[in-house]
Amino acid sequence: MNKKDYYEVLGVSKDASLAEIKSAFRKLAKKYHPDISKEPNAAEKFKEAEEAYSVLSDETKRKQYDQFGHAAFNGGAGASGFNGFSGFDFGDINLDDIFDMFGGGFSSGFSSFGGRRGSTRRQKGADRVIQVDLDFEEAAFGCKKVINLTLNEKCEDCGGAGGHGSKTCDKCHGSGTITGQQQTLFGAFMTKTTCDKCGGSGTIFEETCRTCRGTGKIKRNKDIEVTVPAGVDTGNQLRISGKGEAGINGGPNGDIYLEFYVRRHPIFERDGNDIYLDMPITIVDAILGAKIDVPTLYGTVKVSVPAGSDSGDKLRIKGKGISDVNNGRKGDMYIILNVITPKKLSRDQKKLFESLAKTDLDDSKEFDRIKKYL
Repeated sequence: MNKKDYYEVLGVSKDASLAEIKSAFRKLAKKYHPDISKEPNAAEKFKEAEEAYSVLSDETKRKQYDQFGHAAFNGGAGASGFNGFSGFDFGDINLDDIFDMFGGGFSSGFSSFGGRRGSTRRQKGADRVIQVDLDFEEAAFGCKKVINLTLNEKCEDCGGAGGHGSKTCDKCHGSGTITGQQQTLFGAFMTKTTCDKCGGSGTIFEETCRTCRGTGKIKRNKDIEVTVPAGVDTGNQLRISGKGEAGINGGPNGDIYLEFYVRRHPIFERDGNDIYLDMPITIVDAILGAKIDVPTLYGTVKVSVPAGSDSGDKLRIKGKGISDVNNGRKGDMYIILNVITPKKLSRDQKKLFESLAKTDLDDSKEFDRIKKYL
């Protein structure tokens, strides 16, 4: 079977530079490598690219190929032949190029090929989110709350170290890593892995702390008192700095986030910093007008209902809303009138309405629009 032209395999011209040949091979290797490619002919494509690169990247072999084609490597001329990666010279394709070739897969989580990033750096402890339930008035005016929670805190007996009598690890000699050799598709590489005896810290202890059993942390249940600012609403969060989980390797504690949930009020509705109240009034008060008692968060107030009011009319009481949690500015309170038609009437009440019905009550423009079509 005739072999494909090596230049066509790599997709380069016959006068391509060595850099162009290397770049082309890297792209094809990344696309067709059997370990990562899902294409059905990936292994065959990769082997073709590998073979083409082994010839065209070698100045002597390339001259032979340009002069004699594939025949240069058949029979005696090709005794050295091509045997996969055996004797495959990558020239000056460095490790970074190889890592890039496979999307950095070899170096994920490593500081060098096979070596994990240092595990001794200071790390902030985990944050905690706690839901706090509030009554409507507690959210409106603010309050103090006692929160019960269980956290991992730094062990006081060992200072968070996990043991007593610190000394240099005898396996990694304090480096925190073990150097070895790893066989890969591209040959042998020196590797650095995290020391399994000291966990990468470079130190071990003569005695493991009995209180925390070597973890450096202990679980502790405790109560903390927090001040809830006036004006918070459902979904608002309050950060308590440095009261979360203990840090790692001497790092700072995490934070606590209080997330508020405000219970519904029996009669008030909240919209931002404003409060709404659906206020029932009698038909007489709606017709004649009246002064009525209205409940607010700040006590009962007298409100004038204008004569001729309808259901849905809105009255505003300035400054009787909720304080803004950021600037303290108060919202307003809105009263939505709801005219209640009586369902049961006494004999006297019925007579009064019958007398009223005989008067001219349908002289408004609203009635006139309908009368035109009657």
